[in-house]
Amino acid sequence: MEELIKKFCTENLLPPPNNQAKTGLALIGEEASLQPIQRTRNLTDYLMSTEGTLNRPIPSQESRFFTESHNSDSSVSVSISPKDDDIFDSASLEEPRRSTTSAHLVALSDLEFRKQFLILSYCGKKKLEDVITVDTIQRMKNIPMTLFESELWRVLGCKCIGETEEKDRRKNFNWDSGKTHMYHCHVDSDGSHMFKGPYLQNGKTHLQRVLGDDNVLLVKFAEMVVAGNSSAMRSNSSNSVYHTIRKKGILVGLRCYRFFVYKDGGKEEKKKSPTSSAVKCYFVCMDLPCILFNKSIFEARSFFMHIHKISSVAKYMPRFSLILSKTLKLQIDLSSVNIERIEDQPCLDQNGRIVYNEDGEARIHTDGTGFISEDLALECPRNIYKGKYSSQGDLEPLLIQFRLFDNGCAVKGTLLVNRKLPPKTIQIRPSMIKVERDPELRDAETANSLEIVSTSTKPKKACLSKHLVALLAYGGVPNKYFMDLLEIALEDAKNVHYDKRAALTVALKYGEMDDFLVPRMILCGIPIHEPYLQERLSVLMREERKSLKGGKLPLSECYYLMGTADPTGTLNKDQVCVILEDGQISGDVLVYKHPGLHFGDIHALEATYVKELEDYVGNSKYAIFFPTKASRSLADEIANSDFDGDMYWVSRNPQLVHSFKQGIPWTQTYVTKSACHQKPTQFSSEELEDELFQQFLTTRFDPRYALTGTAADCWMAFMDRLLTLGDDCAKEKECMKEKMLQLIDIYYDALDAPKTGKKVEIPNNLRVNKFPHFLERSKFNSYHSRSILGLIFDEVESFKETARLDPKEVWKLPCLSGDVPLSCLRLWKDLYDKYRVEMCHALKLDDDVKDVAANEVILKYKQLLYNATELNKSTRNREEIYNEALAIYHIAYEYAKVSDVGKCSFAWRVAGQALCELYVKKQDEDPIICSKSVLREILN
Repeated sequence: MEELIKKFCTENLLPPPNNQAKTGLALIGEEASLQPIQRTRNLTDYLMSTEGTLNRPIPSQESRFFTESHNSDSSVSVSISPKDDDIFDSASLEEPRRSTTSAHLVALSDLEFRKQFLILSYCGKKKLEDVITVDTIQRMKNIPMTLFESELWRVLGCKCIGETEEKDRRKNFNWDSGKTHMYHCHVDSDGSHMFKGPYLQNGKTHLQRVLGDDNVLLVKFAEMVVAGNSSAMRSNSSNSVYHTIRKKGILVGLRCYRFFVYKDGGKEEKKKSPTSSAVKCYFVCMDLPCILFNKSIFEARSFFMHIHKISSVAKYMPRFSLILSKTLKLQIDLSSVNIERIEDQPCLDQNGRIVYNEDGEARIHTDGTGFISEDLALECPRNIYKGKYSSQGDLEPLLIQFRLFDNGCAVKGTLLVNRKLPPKTIQIRPSMIKVERDPELRDAETANSLEIVSTSTKPKKACLSKHLVALLAYGGVPNKYFMDLLEIALEDAKNVHYDKRAALTVALKYGEMDDFLVPRMILCGIPIHEPYLQERLSVLMREERKSLKGGKLPLSECYYLMGTADPTGTLNKDQVCVILEDGQISGDVLVYKHPGLHFGDIHALEATYVKELEDYVGNSKYAIFFPTKASRSLADEIANSDFDGDMYWVSRNPQLVHSFKQGIPWTQTYVTKSACHQKPTQFSSEELEDELFQQFLTTRFDPRYALTGTAADCWMAFMDRLLTLGDDCAKEKECMKEKMLQLIDIYYDALDAPKTGKKVEIPNNLRVNKFPHFLERSKFNSYHSRSILGLIFDEVESFKETARLDPKEVWKLPCLSGDVPLSCLRLWKDLYDKYRVEMCHALKLDDDVKDVAANEVILKYKQLLYNATELNKSTRNREEIYNEALAIYHIAYEYAKVSDVGKCSFAWRVAGQALCELYVKKQDEDPIICSKSVLREILN
């Protein structure tokens, strides 16, 4: 080792490393040190970073990231440009501990990372060296992952976190499922931290795919009390603590993780987990074995895109967070693809001159959409939604929502299949390019990839929404029309417990909730009054009731379709082309995009047949094409929309189309002043990191950044009042509309604020103190609405739910009540006891992970029954499966008789496929295969 270092320093004219650095290398051993030194481009950098890593405080869960006496001015260097950025503030680090602690870390680092992390997670808030020995760590190295967790829980977890945080136990049952491993770190306001995970989840981001799951850490910071302005936030003590963490990084074993990127998921992310923040912050590993080792933070981010080329710091993270979209990587050689740049199509006035918007930017018709050749489109998997594979279809996707990372350039938008293009061709426009490449870095390595977010797919039956109902009512659709729709929906709901058709309709609508278990039970002939079937129908009806209360009224001939621009230039100003199952449609349609609030956001248009379009898309289906004529983009008129993946509500329901009168399209009147735009290159490296992290803290904790929800609710309160005012209140109505127009402009600015950097606020005169009762706010700040939305809410509220069955009313199906081998009963009695403990544990987890954990528990027991994930993949003897399925059925139902009917779920969620097959067999009937999509089509 000494000889290698001496030789390297001599050949490269470098000074020898100091004794402290040599000691650090000695701690990790000769073999571990040799490999990186042999491949590093700068030995000094390597020794400094290794020294810093080894000399940092031990990552115990009750340790603090800093001490009160620490002087931040002790940093030995401050970077003056991104290119010579040094992420390590090594002079401020504590001296290494010369104790058994280092031995603990060395032993820990010898384990695969998820084992390391699980050990640290099970330490809770106790020190690693206080709760486990080096020998124990070493002994667990070769234990298979399937046994590792239970053994670790026995020797560590139950003692450290078992009493208070048992919900944090990571009882994953399919560690090698290929699912993404998520590693969490929870930071308290005083700087102490705990690790949690790993959690398994579906889907993967470009960041995780490039770095590996174990090099990405999701960091959750505890709530701060903020007075409501940025200066108060900066002076907040927690703010100071969190900034220190950003500077120091977070240690996980011998690895150091640094602040890298954050993303505001907005209202959609909040819907998934109402109790957690929609703003996610990620730290990444900058040490070995991550590929970012020996890179500055500037180089690390440039590896994904040349983000420093962005026009303002305000746009920095919104653009860089493109690497956090859940995607599927298209498995093609990107270097063989011809990526052409074509111009956007500008909006022209009647004299042929380009039209500009309020910010002086040219208006365009093709915002966010380009083309892809047919051969590449055929390579794309079918039916993708938010990076998740749904199912395979026969037709190529017509539109592909994507992310492209190409030699430092980042591109976002949609690609329309174009059969006229030569093979292996993609055409992108300036409006799609979010980050340009830096010509000075043309030789730098980058993580190039074409990532698929979603594809155009067959739309499900669409419903109305609160906003749509309000705007349609304002546009002249009578209240009676909505109440008639509600009456039909409630009539079906009343019959769900008694009528198979009504039950099947609701079961298919919410089929994803239980993997279409209820439709299976109904279609195999199980009586509608079967106890567990009645219980599940009650659960589905609660969802339906909740949906109806929110104005989600089912409506025929309505669809959600991805939008793009007409490539033929044929469509006129008020025309669109809509392609559905049977091809292009003709006739009058209404078009809208959520979350439009303006009176003119619903457009009455003419669906037109365009013969020339077939030369571009062939037989591909399911999209809406907008015209490229007129002085303004039609999509821009509809809630400030574009074509980067936006989904448009399209209705050709004759009653709705006939009664609706379109308002004047939205134009921005009240413009929020643009923020002072500073470029990233105007900051020193440390200043830039400080500014970016402060942006995260402000977005995460400043209540003013929850403006979109507040603005939407205030708008709804005004609209509710507007809908109930009579013609004799013309002056009040005009005053209210004026306020609403200003609020709408503020709302749209707030939606785009992360991208524009505008500082948006709601004036006090536009805020309301009381809200309509259908928004379900506190009764102290609510009033009883008399608008159509209030009437809908009250009507659904008056609908009485069916009472749950008493456990004594649980009974078994006669044909499934025969004798069961005693050995099967004994086996599954023991397994059922374990299942209840494991499921109870899974359901105590945080909202964002508990569903995945619960599904893992179910999958474990399905595999025990079938020796496969599903019955149709099983190679077990069918009679053996039937006997064990009957044992499961008997055990679950007997337990339900003394507990509650919901406990029957074990039988159907684990053995449901076998029980349904056995039931049909015992009825002496032949099953008929029918796809879910066909069944939905028939019932709808």
